[in-house]
Amino acid sequence: MARVKFGKLEIDPARNPAVLDTTTWDTKEAWQAVQSETASFWKQAETPANDLRGEACTLFAGSHGSSRGDTVLLASLRDGQDVFVEIGERVGSSALGKPINVKRLDGKKQLAAFPCDMQTLDRYLRLVNPEKAPRPMGSVPRLGIGNRHTVAMWPAIYRAMDKGNFAANAVQNSLRELNMLPDLKNGTPAHKNYLFSFGTISEGHTGSTFEGLLHAGVVAALKQRTFPRYGADADHIQVKRGPDGLERAKRVIESARYFTFFTLDVSDILDYAAVASATDSQATSYLDSLLEGAGERKDVLAYHRRERKVGGVPYAFNEAQIGRFVGKYWKALAAVGALCEHIRTLKGDVPFDVELSIDENPPEVTTCSCITSPEELIFLTEEIIRRHLPVTHLAPNLGVEKGTDYRCPDGRAGLDARLRTFDRVASEFNLMLDCHSGDDLSKETRQTIGRATRGRINFKISPQQQIMFAETLYDMQPDLFRYWWDDVYRFVEGEARSGSEFAARCIADTKSDSSPHPSKDLFHYYCYVSVGRRDERGQFVNREQLYGLSEEFLAEFTNRFETWMLEIAADVYGET
Repeated sequence: MARVKFGKLEIDPARNPAVLDTTTWDTKEAWQAVQSETASFWKQAETPANDLRGEACTLFAGSHGSSRGDTVLLASLRDGQDVFVEIGERVGSSALGKPINVKRLDGKKQLAAFPCDMQTLDRYLRLVNPEKAPRPMGSVPRLGIGNRHTVAMWPAIYRAMDKGNFAANAVQNSLRELNMLPDLKNGTPAHKNYLFSFGTISEGHTGSTFEGLLHAGVVAALKQRTFPRYGADADHIQVKRGPDGLERAKRVIESARYFTFFTLDVSDILDYAAVASATDSQATSYLDSLLEGAGERKDVLAYHRRERKVGGVPYAFNEAQIGRFVGKYWKALAAVGALCEHIRTLKGDVPFDVELSIDENPPEVTTCSCITSPEELIFLTEEIIRRHLPVTHLAPNLGVEKGTDYRCPDGRAGLDARLRTFDRVASEFNLMLDCHSGDDLSKETRQTIGRATRGRINFKISPQQQIMFAETLYDMQPDLFRYWWDDVYRFVEGEARSGSEFAARCIADTKSDSSPHPSKDLFHYYCYVSVGRRDERGQFVNREQLYGLSEEFLAEFTNRFETWMLEIAADVYGET
């Protein structure tokens, strides 16, 4: 396939999945492929019992829908494109919109092809096959499964969901992992971002976009025979400090408008000192500086001072406690309110899930020093109700960190006790708890979380599947793994020369054993940098090479990834 320009971005779309919000980039070639199939092929397509493979098209039985009596199916073409096809008597006034072209079949029946772009896909999901659409699920327990290698991951995800009978946000990546499509088309350089417990990284390190990931994940679901209960999580939409923090978060939401789940991460704008070290007089001063006049001050105090039982435990906050909570959370809650209103404006009456995330902490605050208390959780849940925020999920700071098992001083026993309290609070308010970075936790810690929450949790995993992907490459396609390793090594060398002590240690650790392997710290911590890195012209450096995957590799990776997800689901939700 020739490379195609999209603004300033030039790519081979077939080797760069989940970048564009369409998988139809050459309508002329697509129509030639569709009309080259025989009349008997399209006759079989009207009642597809199984996937149907022709000379130029593969039709997916799992995408079969009906539009006013016409048959609608998704077709994949040999050049990597997808189109929707409609067979029947009403293709001229199809629910899918304007066709690429139309061909007469036998009698009154016609065949039409439609682009598989986001607008057409949205109409298909709403009007033709809503059972295959991603959906908000409220307080349904689920896995949140990151998609750093996109189309290589969904076959295992959907298969594991079916076999393990669990729900999932099967489409999930964060602001740090994804680009916004207009930025790629405009050649906008990547933003720098802080990765919790690691350091500064470039955003968009997968090379995918919010628009492209959603589109590709839904198309992958249409190619399955099953009907998964799945959502799409625009993860870690961060509100950063500074005057542009809120506006940039709104831009991200605009790119992610077709997602069903929005993780609003306000960790960076919390005032941690308000709870950690404020005196009583400082605490009450927050009520004067952050609340709008005596009327709001009186309302807030009256609302939170009242005695009540939450999860069977009596609580009554005094003025100083309320002041500390206002000091820490007031600006963050205002940002959540503004972003929820922005989502409502974009999505209209289409429902969605919202997670209020405070699970991370900035570099100047240690994780174990800012674990969310039960009192803070109660204050947040009551403010969600008082403000009428459409929040369905809460990710408190549990003391969980990226890249390590739980290591706060209270141990797993302390985590268990805290989560049991959190579960009672969340259940009383019909909220779902969320746990990020779950794939870095040991089996014992995962089981602790599952028992303590009774499996009522959205358990998110993401980095480890990239390591598993690399391990499988090492075994199945060693030359491609070596290409990836060499690229990572050169990057880490550059970081070491720039003064990174951690990068220098990683380089030093390879001196005694220089053989490339996914388990080396150098690769384990820096492998993410290669996939979506762009050059000074805004073009991908490695992405097409790292999607040069053999069928044997894909089959083996699917088996390994599926097995691992089923193990995690069993640990957290119990055996099914």
